Amino acid sequence: MYKTRTDLSHFLSPPKFSGQAFLSWVPLPKQTLFQLHSLFSDQSLAPNLLGFLFTRFFIFNYFIFFLDFVFLGLKMSSSSDLVRFVESVLGVSFGGSVTDSMIVIATTSLAVILGLLFFLWKKSASERSRDIKPLVAPKPVSLKDDEDDDTVIAAGKTKVTIFYGTQTGTAEGFAKALAEEIKARYEKAAVKVVDLDDYAVDDEQYEEKLRKETLAFFMVATYGDGEPTDNAARFYKWFTEGNEREPWLQQLMYGVFGLGNRQYEHFNKIAKVLDEQLSEQGAKRLIEVGLGDDDQCIEDDFTAWRELLWPELDQLLRDEDDENTASTPYTAAIPQYRVVIHDPAAMHIEDNYSSRANGNASYDIHHPCRVNVAVQRELHKPESDRSCIHLEFDISGTGIIYETGDHVGVYADNCIETVDEAAKLLGQPLDLLFSIHTDNDDGTSIGSSLPPPFPGPCTLRSALARYSDVLNPPRKAALIALAAHATEPSEAERLKFLSSPQGKDEYSKWVVGSQRSLLEVMAEFPSAKPSLGVFFAAVAPRLQPRYYSISSSSRFVPHRVHVTCALVYGPTPTGRIHQGVCSTWMKNSVPLEKSNDCSWAPIFIRQSNFKLPADPSIPVIMIGPGTGLAPFRGFLQERMVLKEDGAQLGPSLLFFGCRNRRMDFIYEDELNNFVEQGALSERIVAFSREGPQKEYVQHKMMDNAAYLWSLISKGGYLYVCGDAKGMARDVHRTLHTIVQEQESVDSSKAESMVKKLQMEGRYLRDVW
Repeated sequence: MYKTRTDLSHFLSPPKFSGQAFLSWVPLPKQTLFQLHSLFSDQSLAPNLLGFLFTRFFIFNYFIFFLDFVFLGLKMSSSSDLVRFVESVLGVSFGGSVTDSMIVIATTSLAVILGLLFFLWKKSASERSRDIKPLVAPKPVSLKDDEDDDTVIAAGKTKVTIFYGTQTGTAEGFAKALAEEIKARYEKAAVKVVDLDDYAVDDEQYEEKLRKETLAFFMVATYGDGEPTDNAARFYKWFTEGNEREPWLQQLMYGVFGLGNRQYEHFNKIAKVLDEQLSEQGAKRLIEVGLGDDDQCIEDDFTAWRELLWPELDQLLRDEDDENTASTPYTAAIPQYRVVIHDPAAMHIEDNYSSRANGNASYDIHHPCRVNVAVQRELHKPESDRSCIHLEFDISGTGIIYETGDHVGVYADNCIETVDEAAKLLGQPLDLLFSIHTDNDDGTSIGSSLPPPFPGPCTLRSALARYSDVLNPPRKAALIALAAHATEPSEAERLKFLSSPQGKDEYSKWVVGSQRSLLEVMAEFPSAKPSLGVFFAAVAPRLQPRYYSISSSSRFVPHRVHVTCALVYGPTPTGRIHQGVCSTWMKNSVPLEKSNDCSWAPIFIRQSNFKLPADPSIPVIMIGPGTGLAPFRGFLQERMVLKEDGAQLGPSLLFFGCRNRRMDFIYEDELNNFVEQGALSERIVAFSREGPQKEYVQHKMMDNAAYLWSLISKGGYLYVCGDAKGMARDVHRTLHTIVQEQESVDSSKAESMVKKLQMEGRYLRDVW
């Protein structure tokens, strides 16, 4: 059980040994030896532990030798003197059951254990104090955990709260930029930027806290089919559905800036509704609602709205002796992270994505789950010159659950060619290991306008692949940052002009209209090489997740999430071939069924209200050309399961469209099987490239107008999925025409009937 040392020369020259050899040398119990063997087997720990042994443990060897020498000397005089000596020191009696040898072994073992504990304590302390350590991007601190905000507003200060509802980070950026400028202009302003999702724990707290606000601004984006962003959905639902209240916000002055796109039907719906509701609830509108249009230059729209705001704020926040506003024009500082370069040899890089369920597992946009690609296959026929991918994520064992009709958010990597080009333009090696920080060396904050850092340390290769959006046209703020780092004067001037109000038309034409990517712009201005701190903070936006309508039923395949994705691939006006980030990744992904070294991605589920009726006997009409078929494939899988379970299914009608049945009729065999199994009553397909004239789903709707309207009149549900700019608009107009003709009513009455369907939740759209 133990191995004792009897040769004193063993102490005077400690042996050269490996970690495992050391274990045969120290006098410890077998269980302790086994645990230490595990430590030595850890390649990241063994070198440090051995380093300790050669530096510190050598000292303990001589300390142990001294104890052994003393005790052995005592032992020579009498076999019981040592025991009596220890009994007298400790004030106890061993009753003759303890020998001198046992005491020698015990003291030696104690010294060794104390040495190991000292080592582990020192190691832990050094890790806590080390400035270079892996970072995990924090979720913004929730105000619900703060003390009452009013208690921290200094005397003479005016509280200004800026809320944001964002999907891609633009609204958050505008909110932080507005906060920085208000702080710079008005000394009496106490400004706080708030994520709407973090504002309150529940609805009651929303009202309680909003009653205390006196000056507030809302930066809110409209997403999808006129919907609020994920982080604004809870607040928006509470505020707009609680309109039975009497006016209660008379103390509040407010302003709203919306972020939308005029190409979509519900342009800036959320901002318009919020502005209207605030006014109806008694709040005073400080400035007209701003309607930012991302189809042009939303930064110019925000700048114009902001310029109208200052005269109003001057009256509220500027003292008569305050000259900050008029005398000194405000120039926003270029955001920049603090960058720490690491030694790869001294770092152990870990994957920051979880893939295993635990008791508190909750996956969302901030905390995605790593999952493997189980299946990947091409849906188009070989004759097609396009591509559509069927992909299955394996979610078994992760704790991820979803409902039929939900969306999946997928974080995909930029392709290798894109990453290589970006690193070349930055003039940095791909293997450079670094981390980014929002604080200075002394721990003070660099600035509140910085987005949260991505996890680190990581290589530049990983940072460019996972976190950097470099294929979209750059914002004007990015051009300003590039101009500041351009060493060639002519390039700096050109970049400044493009980002200026005077260069609005040129920016719209040369950058937006030509669809020039950030990489293309950087290639045009080669002298502009920003530091990594500037590049990741001010030049390259964070790569956003791509959302897909899940094309499977959770009842049919509970451990898989299916995605149906059309490959984005084609030339831009500059001649560059644009490749969609996520669709290209899916096209190139390697499934588990083909290789154990399969592709994987961080994903999360986003809930949707695009659901089948609770009563399966209610008629359903589904309209989804192309990949718009995706959620309906899930619907039909679900109906098949319900039928197998004995449910009585109502009639179902599917309008599907593609170009040619011999090229891109996706899931044709499955649709035929759904009809045969009774999950689908009828499928009607429009082929746009087969006849002399193009035929789309809206044409097939008109051909079947009477039947379609009869199903809706019987309480049926109408679902539309696909392109919002074209198809969904055409389908809406066609529905309006069908109602008008079938009910023999005028246009306004038909539109009110369509709106009634929407209000009742019987006309649902999942569009992008």
